Amino acid sequence: MTRLPGSLQGRLALAIGLGIALLWAATAVTTTSILRREMGEMFDSTLEETAQRILPLAVLDIIDREEQGVSRRISTLRTHDEFFTYLVRDDQGRILLRSHRAVEADFPPFEGTGFRQTATHRLYYDAALQGTITIAVAEPLDHRDRIERETQLAMALPLLLLIPLSLIGILWMVRRTLYPVRALSAALATRGGGDLSPVDSGTLPAEITPVARAINQLLSRLRATLDAERSFTANAAHELRTPLAAALAQTQRLIAETRDADAARRAGDIERALKRLSRMSEKLMQLSRAESGRLHAETASDMRPLLKMIATDVAGPAAADRIDLRLPDTPVMSDMDPDAFAILTRNLIENALKHSPADSPVQVTLSAAGDLSVINDGPALAPESLARLTARFERGQATADGSGLGLAIARAIAEGVHGQLELHSPAPSRSDGFEAVFRLPPR
Repeated sequence: MTRLPGSLQGRLALAIGLGIALLWAATAVTTTSILRREMGEMFDSTLEETAQRILPLAVLDIIDREEQGVSRRISTLRTHDEFFTYLVRDDQGRILLRSHRAVEADFPPFEGTGFRQTATHRLYYDAALQGTITIAVAEPLDHRDRIERETQLAMALPLLLLIPLSLIGILWMVRRTLYPVRALSAALATRGGGDLSPVDSGTLPAEITPVARAINQLLSRLRATLDAERSFTANAAHELRTPLAAALAQTQRLIAETRDADAARRAGDIERALKRLSRMSEKLMQLSRAESGRLHAETASDMRPLLKMIATDVAGPAAADRIDLRLPDTPVMSDMDPDAFAILTRNLIENALKHSPADSPVQVTLSAAGDLSVINDGPALAPESLARLTARFERGQATADGSGLGLAIARAIAEGVHGQLELHSPAPSRSDGFEAVFRLPPR
């Protein structure tokens, strides 16, 4: 089964091209058939007219001869192709006159006025003087065949040039006509997952406009749903901050004031749970920010000072010596929103510090090309576990305390700015460890 082209323009060009090619071929066949019939009639008319012109002259020549029954061959003035030959006979079958290339074997005996055809020739017979003098004019069939072939070739050669040119022209016109459709397809294919803005349907053909409108309606409903979800997440996380802070303060005060060891232990459990809930609230707010879609700044800025500040802030005094920060000498410019870059960087470094052995180094490298790499020690992860790490609330095989949102937030930001987030375990050129690489989008 023949497979059709996958694109609409390919199918249209193929269908129109084949249709025109078949139309040209049918036209050529029909024209050839008509020409064959017309040329046959023309050549037959020429045979008949030749016979009727030569016969009276032949009769006069034969009558004026002193000696009757003598055969004469007409000589030629100059060498030329003789497509028509003739033979003049009397009623006894004697040849009285012939053209210079006439061969007797090509002329069957006279059987009556009219056309005859042998295996090699087409002939016309006529008679004068009450049938006592007859003439036969012959034309080789290969002469007609050759002219027919030349005519067909003369018609086919332009078609061999015209059909490819027509196909090229059809493909160009189809591509030009479907440019708005291809532009719509490219716009949808290249937009990021967070871009839910309406597609432009102003230049689309009438048949495709309903599709664009349906896409815009779907995007509008999806945008409204996501906005509601993000608003709820952000508002809920924001509203939780104040009561969580108050509850945490009261718990810490209770721990400081109580003299009961059991009560102090239970209050400590409550404090840890409240801190974890507070961190979860903060991560949810970051996730809402990451999925907001507003992740680009109006002007580009150097990412090096921001990364240095984030690395110092995340590590703090307790883990300052664990961060191995490596920055290029030249500025690394990007139009990525600094706040979004800070959130992504903070989550990658926090994830590395939290899930690596205590006191082990965490290497943070920003290359001149805009590649941010965070490498930490630890056992290598299985491929299936590595593939799930960017899902929400996925913590893999880690035993450290965490929300399972850090890499999900980083992935959401990377997709929102059209960057790339790659996870490797083991780390490159190592048998263990973990590496997260974020590639800044081109400016």
